[in-house]
Amino acid sequence: MNMITRRAFSTLAATAMAAVMIGQAVLPAQAQELKSLQILAPSSAGSGYDQLARAIQGILQENKLAGAVEVQNVAGGGGTVGLSQFVTTKPRHPNALVIGFALVGGVLTTKSAVTLDQTIPIARLMGEADAIVVPVNSDIKTMADLVERLKADPSAVSWAGGSIGGVDHVAAGLIAKTVGVDPKKINYVVHAGGGEVLASTLGGHATVGISGYEEFRAQVDAGQLRALAVTGDTRIDGVDVPTLKEAGVDLAVMNWRGIMAHPKLDEKDRAGLEAAIAALVKTPQWKEALAKRGWIDTYLPAKEFEAFLADEQKRVESALKEVGLL
Repeated sequence: MNMITRRAFSTLAATAMAAVMIGQAVLPAQAQELKSLQILAPSSAGSGYDQLARAIQGILQENKLAGAVEVQNVAGGGGTVGLSQFVTTKPRHPNALVIGFALVGGVLTTKSAVTLDQTIPIARLMGEADAIVVPVNSDIKTMADLVERLKADPSAVSWAGGSIGGVDHVAAGLIAKTVGVDPKKINYVVHAGGGEVLASTLGGHATVGISGYEEFRAQVDAGQLRALAVTGDTRIDGVDVPTLKEAGVDLAVMNWRGIMAHPKLDEKDRAGLEAAIAALVKTPQWKEALAKRGWIDTYLPAKEFEAFLADEQKRVESALKEVGLL
C-alpha cells in the first residue's frame, strides 16, 4: 500500500482547498474571485460577437466562475463605436470586450483614434468559417452560378455582410479577386451584425448573404436559405456544404474571436478574469457550444494571444490593401 507523508498530505490538502472541481476539471481559486463582469459585444444582437458573449455569460454563471455577468451590445463603425465606449468609459466593475477579425479590420478602415493596443489581451477563444447563402427561390444554385454572375457584372450582385473591413467584407473581396473580378467593384452592403444580414438576405434585399454559418443555420435547416459554400479549409462537421475550394474557388478565409480586458482593470480582477476564461474552456458546456455552433477551438492564453494580435494586425492590414479597402 502506498504511504503519503504528513508533509505530502498537507500539500495535497492545500492544493485541494485552492481549487474547485467541475466535472473532471480542477479550476483555480482565482477563477472564483470574479464577483461580477460586464461583457461588451461591439455589434447588434444575433451577431457572432453577441453569440460568443452570451455563450461566455451562460457558462461562467452555470459553473459559478463569476457572479452576475451582463452582456451589452454597442453596434457601429465596424465595432469601433463599442471599442471607443469600452476604453473611455470608467468601469463600475470588471469589464471585458469580445473582439475578432472584424474589429481589427474596423480599426484600420475607419482610422479609429481608439485602438486595440489600449486594451489588455485575455484569450483567443474560437474560430469560425463564413457561409455564403442565397434565398431558396434564387436562381443561383451553386457557387459556380454566383461566380458567373460576378464575372458578368459584379455591381449587379449585392452582398449583405457585416461590418466594414470585417472578415465578411474581406472574404467577399478575396472571392472576387480569386475568380478574376476587380474586388473594388463588388457591391458590398454593410450591416451592423448577423441578425441584420439574415433579415436582408431573407427579404430579398441582397443577392447573397455572407456571415458566420451559425447565423444562417436555422434558416438553412428550415429550407429558407441555400448555402453555396463555407469559407474554411474544411467542411463544418455535420453540415453538407462544400468549402470554397471544393466549389471551384481556390481560397480559404477564417474568422476568429477572443476577449480583452478594460485598460484600467486592476491586477487582481485581471488575474480572476484570465483564470475564469482558462477554466471556461475546460468545461463540458464550452465543448458542447463549440460542437453545436460549428466553432473551432483556437484557445490561446493571454501572452500567446498578445503575440498573435501583433501579427494579426499586420496580416489584416495586408488583406485589406489586397481587396482595395485601404
